[in-house]
Amino acid sequence: MIHIALHFTVPLLVALAFYRSHWRNATVIMVVTMIVDVDHLLADPIYDPDRCSIGFHPLHTAPAIVIYAVLFVLPLIVVRENDSKSVRSAVRVLHLVGLGLLIHMALDWIDCR
Repeated sequence: MIHIALHFTVPLLVALAFYRSHWRNATVIMVVTMIVDVDHLLADPIYDPDRCSIGFHPLHTAPAIVIYAVLFVLPLIVVRENDSKSVRSAVRVLHLVGLGLLIHMALDWIDCR
């Protein structure tokens, strides 16, 4: 139960610490990335408290985590001052999606220990 609570609490704390001007939106975007757990539906049994998600479920594998890292970092590199507001908003969303997914994977990895 603590593990599930952390998937809500940690994004909130990160949003408050690093995205204070739009912490509510940042929190919602990062929490919505919990949808990545849809890949648990492919497992039998769907839920096993003793199973490590990292490396087992398709969206919790190393290649997927690399994609999440790219989603997090690439917007920081690509965004420019002369980009339109809508482009900057889309880039910010991609950045937060990547961060939310990385937080999710880190929490799942800690749970594997």
